[in-house]
Amino acid sequence: MPRLVLLSGWGVDRRIWASLEAHWPADIDVLSVDWPGYGHQPALPENASLDQLADAMVDRLPEDAVWVGWSLGGLLATALLDTLPAPRGLVLLGAGERFCGDDGVSDDELASFRRAFARDPRVTWQHFLRWQAQGEPNPRHAHRQLQALLGDQPSADHATLAAGLDWLATLDNTQRLNTPACPVIRLVGEHDPLVGQRARDRARRLAYAGHCPMLSQPATLAAVLAEQASALAVKDTV
Repeated sequence: MPRLVLLSGWGVDRRIWASLEAHWPADIDVLSVDWPGYGHQPALPENASLDQLADAMVDRLPEDAVWVGWSLGGLLATALLDTLPAPRGLVLLGAGERFCGDDGVSDDELASFRRAFARDPRVTWQHFLRWQAQGEPNPRHAHRQLQALLGDQPSADHATLAAGLDWLATLDNTQRLNTPACPVIRLVGEHDPLVGQRARDRARRLAYAGHCPMLSQPATLAAVLAEQASALAVKDTV
């Protein structure tokens, strides 16, 4: 049976995937997991390395599955290919080689966001939820969905969120994706405000979606992910 492991992004725990539950085919095994510091998972030490992240995630990222990394989750999952056994495949959803780029979110924009976060983490996190909902067909509805799923504050503490912003600012997976350790599939909402045009051009585009297709197009996203998991499972047995 094809297996999918779903990994969420910055400031968002595994509850983001709940809207897909009604749309999965019966013949696929799906597991959503939290990063350290999110939900009920213990946080990493301050200034933790990617090796420490790999140690914390090794039992939650099986090699007989397809990993689906959304946003920061995609950057981290790609980086962990250096350390963990390679999965059957990696699906990057709303993620490219880097978070920042000259045709998407700029380094200056992220630096400004980090300064705002240092002043008021909760308000800045709430702003981020509104920001990533902007590319959806109905941004207000998408934002209300995020609020209903996540509540009025993040499940991760300040240190975990700050570490995630550090990774957003510094992770560059260009070399890893030039010679990937496993098949890599790129998916992106056609109106994703957090992904630059060049990255969108290299990905399979999801119509009528932005950065949160699991909210605006759950049936389509579930079908595409199941299709990719099945195809990679077949390829792995040939």
